[in-house]
Amino acid sequence: MYNQAYNAYKRASVNTASPADLVVLLYEGAVKKLSSASSKFSADGKIPVSKIESFSTDVLRAQEIITELQVSLDMERGGELSRSLMSLYIYFNEQLREANISKNKEKIDSVLNFMKQLSDSWRQAAASTSAATPIRAQQALNIEG
Repeated sequence: MYNQAYNAYKRASVNTASPADLVVLLYEGAVKKLSSASSKFSADGKIPVSKIESFSTDVLRAQEIITELQVSLDMERGGELSRSLMSLYIYFNEQLREANISKNKEKIDSVLNFMKQLSDSWRQAAASTSAATPIRAQQALNIEG
């Protein structure tokens, strides 16, 4: 019952969010998944066998979110900012692919740190435009999950 109410609330939040808020939600989702992936490492820097599958799932989900951010860039109107973000997103996904294969905590934490910084920047930008009227989320954005 609680999960159904929470999911309904989450859907309503997404459907009424501004475009900037949607980007913030995507960043927060990636940060959450990367934090979860990073937490799977034990003190010796290895992932216990029992956590490898969930580690991989977290990394893959973070990559999906980053890809969603990537495809939502408006390369025509975004100019240099969009080109820079595209380069970063490509780099992040390469680092995460390598981290998933080699189980490399440093690569996960590096991308996580960048995503936190970008999330904070987008959160500030969204707050400064919060007076704008919320619009319905585009069907192309997949920020649930």
